[in-house]
Amino acid sequence: MTTTTTIIIIAVVVVAVLLIAAFVMSRRRQAKHRHVAAEIRSDADAHRVEIDRSSQQAAEAAARADLARAEAERVEQEAAEAQRELDLNQARREDALREADAIDPDVDHRADDYRPADTQPGDTQSGDTQSGVTQPRDTQPGGAGERTV
Repeated sequence: MTTTTTIIIIAVVVVAVLLIAAFVMSRRRQAKHRHVAAEIRSDADAHRVEIDRSSQQAAEAAARADLARAEAERVEQEAAEAQRELDLNQARREDALREADAIDPDVDHRADDYRPADTQPGDTQSGDTQSGVTQPRDTQPGGAGERTV
């Protein structure tokens, strides 16, 4: 064997060893990457339990919110009905007061500032001057508008 042949054989062996080493290193790197990927997937699967729990909590909260909205709507309807009832009762009362004022000789129900009075017959002590009823004012003694009896 000649030196050239020996050098060629050594070069081929070195290249073959380098190729085998590169192949083995590539396999090890791939195995390591598979292992890391498996760990990441395992961690992701561990989060699945948290996701399921969070999803269930969100669904329960949404259901509670729906119930609360329905209850609020029901209560709003009750409040509106109670307000309508109050308005009706107040209107009936005002009608009755207007009827009483219309026949009471002490009440000027035709005055521009007339409002139905909330007084009993003969009651002139309330000091209400906007009701159309002429009533005395209560003042401090010694004041400019002192009441004389």
